[in-house]
Amino acid sequence: MKKNTLTFLLFLLQLFASAQKLDRKIDSLLSNVFADKNGPGGAFMVAKAGKPIYQKAFGKANLELNVNMNTSNLFQLGSITKQFTAIAILMLEEKGKLSVSDPISKFIPDYPNGNNITIHQLLNHTSGVKDFTKMKSIAQIAQQNLSPKELVGFFRDEPIDFKPGEKFEYNNSGYAVLGYIIELITQETYENFIQKNIFEKAGMSNSRYANDVAIIQNRAYGYQKKSSQYVNKTKISFSIPYASGALMSTLEDMLKWQNALNQNLFLKSNSVKKAFTKSKLNNGEVVNYGYGWHLLSINNIPTREHGGSIFGFKTMGVYFPNQDIYILGLSNCDCNSPTQVTRDIAKILIENSKN
Repeated sequence: MKKNTLTFLLFLLQLFASAQKLDRKIDSLLSNVFADKNGPGGAFMVAKAGKPIYQKAFGKANLELNVNMNTSNLFQLGSITKQFTAIAILMLEEKGKLSVSDPISKFIPDYPNGNNITIHQLLNHTSGVKDFTKMKSIAQIAQQNLSPKELVGFFRDEPIDFKPGEKFEYNNSGYAVLGYIIELITQETYENFIQKNIFEKAGMSNSRYANDVAIIQNRAYGYQKKSSQYVNKTKISFSIPYASGALMSTLEDMLKWQNALNQNLFLKSNSVKKAFTKSKLNNGEVVNYGYGWHLLSINNIPTREHGGSIFGFKTMGVYFPNQDIYILGLSNCDCNSPTQVTRDIAKILIENSKN
């Protein structure tokens, strides 16, 4: 009995030592990225089997008030928002309200070339629709509160960049159209639909549509770096990033999101699988993007990834479906991109899991 107890204690000590070693490796990587302890920072999480095994915050959540970052702070997600929009579309498909093979003219009858552009092509960035964030005239609307119809109207008459299905080109306009379609079908705002059908359903009580005016508890304030000085982020109207980039969340809530997807809380398994399935272009070439996720690999191990960038914030999430490992990095300065360091942490996790 004593021998068994000693063996078990040694096992626990080895686990503890291994966890500490892993923490030190991750700390070392992140300390280099967020070397300025008095500047904007970030919050990072590693989760295994649905439970966090590492959470840490760096730098400041608010420079003016000298408030340290913590792991409960809310960040703007930027384009990670696309995951929520994609799942919302699949939820409507499962209810029989649409099909991803539908042309967008079915919902927006007068959309130019709408008979030849499908919802599927909007979801996986193969539509050829002009990306409004690359248009020089975007500065004219950046601070205007536009309705979804007005936002879509801003770019809809622009010439397409290529024939639908001809190539993959990352595109924010497609997700603006998807948000508008959600509103046309449900007769409620995109914000309310996401809040009621995703955030509340998953218990994501600290997630929301972004707002610079509302009082938001634990908000991390966004910053940019001009020359060698930090400044408050450039203001925009959140009706512009809309369904392509206007949501906010926390580390804890994003883990709830990942777990809810794994547990098929929103969709049946065959429906949610569509979001994680690569498709093909007209010429048969494979597109390494599903619906709202890049489908890539790290060290030859499949990943589902997406980053986000919006004034004052950069974000990055990497998920290993076969290992159930989730790494998320959130930053409150667009001078500190978490993309590479999040993937570097992912590599450490994979190497660690082999030992």
